[in-house]
Amino acid sequence: MAIADEALREEEANALFSGLEGVRGLILAVSGGPDSTALLVMAAVWAKRLRRRLKRSPKLIAVTIDHGLRPESRREAAAVKKLARRLGVAHRTLCWRGQKPTSGLQEAARVARYRLLAQEATRAGFKHIVTAHTLDDQAETLLFRLARGSGLSGLAGMASISPLPRFAVPPCPLVGEGWGGGVQTNSARKLPPSRRGAREARAPFGGLPHKGGGNRSADAQIFLLRPLLLIPKARLVATLKEAGIEYTDDPSNRDPGFARTRLRALLPQLGAEGLDAKTLARLGRRMRRAEAAIEFAVDAACAALAPEPWRSSGPIVFPAGRFADLPAEVGLRVLGRAIARVGNEGPVELGKLEMLYDSLRASPPLLRRTLAGALISLSAARLTIERAPPRRAQAKRRTGNKSFTK
Repeated sequence: MAIADEALREEEANALFSGLEGVRGLILAVSGGPDSTALLVMAAVWAKRLRRRLKRSPKLIAVTIDHGLRPESRREAAAVKKLARRLGVAHRTLCWRGQKPTSGLQEAARVARYRLLAQEATRAGFKHIVTAHTLDDQAETLLFRLARGSGLSGLAGMASISPLPRFAVPPCPLVGEGWGGGVQTNSARKLPPSRRGAREARAPFGGLPHKGGGNRSADAQIFLLRPLLLIPKARLVATLKEAGIEYTDDPSNRDPGFARTRLRALLPQLGAEGLDAKTLARLGRRMRRAEAAIEFAVDAACAALAPEPWRSSGPIVFPAGRFADLPAEVGLRVLGRAIARVGNEGPVELGKLEMLYDSLRASPPLLRRTLAGALISLSAARLTIERAPPRRAQAKRRTGNKSFTK
C-alpha cells in the first residue's frame, strides 16, 4: 500500500499538534465528515497522552455547525456529539439561523460558520480554532483562486496559522486572496512576514503569536490552525477505517452546482499530467515564501515613506518621487495599505487598486481619484491618501450646492 493511503501512526498524529501543549484550549471544528472526524479522534488521543505525561492538556471543545440546509444535519450533529462523549471531549452544536441566500450559499455558510466558531471561542476564553483542511483542500483552494484571477497572496494558499479576520469573515478574493492588503500597525510585537514564513516552515505551531503579553489587540485575536494541511484525505479515511470509526458523507460535496466541486472533479485528470495535490501545495508554499519576502519589503517601504504611525483619520502622505521609485508590486501594496487604513467603504478590490496604481504611474501630477472611501491625490511633490468626503457633500460641490438628482 502506498504511504498516501496508509493510516497515520500515533507518533505522526501527535506531531501534528506539536507546539500547542501550552494553550488554554482548542475549538475543534467538526462537521462529522472524514477529515474533521479524524481531527477529533487524533486531538483526543494527543490530549490524553499529554495528560499522562504532563498531568495537564489543553481543554478541547468540538463544535458542530448545523447550517440547517439538509434534513440529516441534526442527526449528523448528534453522531458527532456521541463520538466526542466517547472520546472524553466536550461538544457543542451551534445552528445557523435566519434567512439563507439563494445565491452564494457556500460563501454565506462559510462566513456564518466562522462567525459561530469565533463566538464559541470567545465564550470559552480560547484563542485558537482548529480546522481539518487537508492537502486536497489546499489544492482545490489554489485552483479555485487561480480560476478567479487571484494575486500572489491568494496563490500562497491557506497557511497553517492565520488570524481570524475581524467580524469572523474569512479571507475573500478582494483583499486576503488578491494582494497583501495588510494594515501598518507600528507595533513592536508585529512579527515580520519573512520570519512568520520561516517559523511556519520549521514547526507549524512552534512559538504561537499569542504567547506573551502587552498588546491588547493581539491578545484579543483568534487564530485559525490547520494541522492537516500536508496530510492527504485518503490517509485520514484510512486512519478512521483502521480504528473502526464511522463518519458522515455530505452529498453537497458532490453537487456540480458548486464551483469547488467541479474543480475537485478535475484533480485526477490534472494529477495524471503531473499537477497533483502535492505539486499544487508545493506551489503554494513557494508562493508563501515569495509573499513573505514582498511583505517584508512593503513593511520597510511603509516605514521609510511615512515613518509616523498611520491614523485611520489620515491623511497619509508619501513623497511622490520616492513612491514612484518603488518596485511595482511593493508600491501597489503600500498604496493598498494606505487606502485600507483611511478608507471607510470596505475591502480594496485588487483589480480596481491595480487600475488606480497604473493611473498614478502613467499620469502627470494633479491626479485625483477615490477608491474604497479614500481620496487619493497626486501632485508633483507628494501622494496624499485621506478619507474621502461624504458622497452627498461631493455631489453638492459639483452642482454648486444645489440639490442633486439623477
